[in-house]
Amino acid sequence: MPDRVEPCLALLASKPPTGDDWAYEVKWDGYRLAVHVEPGRRVRILTRGGFDWTLRFPTIAHDIRELGVDSAIVDGEAVVLDERGASDFSALQQALGGRGGKRSAAGALLYAFDLLYLDGRDLRALPLSERRRMLIDLIGKQHSSIRLSEEVDADGAPFLKLACEMGLEGIIAKRLDAPYRSGRGGEWLKIKCIQSETFLIVGWEASAGALGGIGRLLLAARRGKDLVYVGGVGTGFTVKTATELRRRLMSIMIEKPAVTGAAKKGRRWVEPTIKAEIAFRAWTNDGKLRHASFKGVRDDADAGEIYQLEG
Repeated sequence: MPDRVEPCLALLASKPPTGDDWAYEVKWDGYRLAVHVEPGRRVRILTRGGFDWTLRFPTIAHDIRELGVDSAIVDGEAVVLDERGASDFSALQQALGGRGGKRSAAGALLYAFDLLYLDGRDLRALPLSERRRMLIDLIGKQHSSIRLSEEVDADGAPFLKLACEMGLEGIIAKRLDAPYRSGRGGEWLKIKCIQSETFLIVGWEASAGALGGIGRLLLAARRGKDLVYVGGVGTGFTVKTATELRRRLMSIMIEKPAVTGAAKKGRRWVEPTIKAEIAFRAWTNDGKLRHASFKGVRDDADAGEIYQLEG
């Protein structure tokens, strides 16, 4: 049984693919997890980067044991749902209580979408359609914290339109005949309603009248090995998230910015170690984020590569 499997990642696409060889699911907005059941019913819950977060998801760990399998690896997304039944990334972060594993998200759900290993058999070479059938047989219609990420019987374009009208983040398209391959090989595609990417926080502008004293976070993307300033974000905070974030930023302050292309006057700079998930509508002509909104800090440390600029 593999000790860990690098996850299959969805490649960003501008529009859904067409054809009967594609299946569609909702794009969940949470933390990607691999849930391992090992001989002796030992459970390990690993983040995308291989961090052990078993203690942070006690209900999922308990419920996976109730499936009664000798060994398994289930691929899925941990989420907290809002009142509409949509995944709410901010609510998941609040449930986890921030960094360091200090709190557990007992109310989190795992939406399972793939099965990589079952009772001594490695399933990764099988087509997705076969792995999905076995996953459905495993999970069944149980109403525990482990639920099936349902495939939607619809064409991609109308499903994307409906998802966007419902305020969801987007959809995922997967090739039914594809084996499970680690990395971003194009077998899975993500099509988003609103752009949402991961950036590094490189500083902030203080404001006595703003929540937590943060007027605006300053953000960077990567270009090759360099960090490039891509503008800031001043909305999307709560008093709690802004206060906690400012405390963290104060502990990693530096004198000079770690980015190029940023004005220095009136700004405070920090080590580029904190990742932030930022929703935005577009890019300006000079390469800055447009209509940006803060969604949360990605403390799982494996929430995807920092956004890469071209050129």
